[in-house]
Amino acid sequence: MRTTAERRTTISQAPLPTPRLRLRPAASPGSARTALDGAWWPRTADPVAELPALVLALQDHGPIDDHCPITHILLRVGDWDSRPRRLWINGPADTRVVRLSWFDSLPTGLLTAIHADGRRVDLLTVPVSTIRAEAEAVMELASHPANHLHTPDLLAALTAAPRRTDQDGLPDDPEGSWESEGGRLRGDLAAQ
Repeated sequence: MRTTAERRTTISQAPLPTPRLRLRPAASPGSARTALDGAWWPRTADPVAELPALVLALQDHGPIDDHCPITHILLRVGDWDSRPRRLWINGPADTRVVRLSWFDSLPTGLLTAIHADGRRVDLLTVPVSTIRAEAEAVMELASHPANHLHTPDLLAALTAAPRRTDQDGLPDDPEGSWESEGGRLRGDLAAQ
């Protein structure tokens, strides 16, 4: 028989995709803490579908290497479609419930995973709609050992250069793509 807390716990039944996660290299003892421990680019804004794989990846390959379980995750309300309070995670070594807390006051794009011993992992959560090249660039920057930028500054870098996209979210630059395939603009022909 399940307890009241277990009945209110959201259980993810979907298969776990490999998370698009980039973590900074392990720091040497005594080195200064960076602003972020890395970045994560979820595929959807559904925490039930996305968080279990992230928790398991952080558990096995995160910056804290003693496999101390993650018990709590802090998230920003505006970054997600739903707000479950607990999430049942079925891992290869154990099954556990992770508590989720939702805040309006957290910076946009910040996710904090807290281990049972109180240590934390701070991640930039790259918006789902970000195009691949930009997402990979900002993930690389967020996970760099010398990064001192926080999530608002990193996300501002994503939105600084406006871009046009077609209905599939791909860059809408027919002339640029034509030129990359060996074509030339009319102005280029006149200059010859």
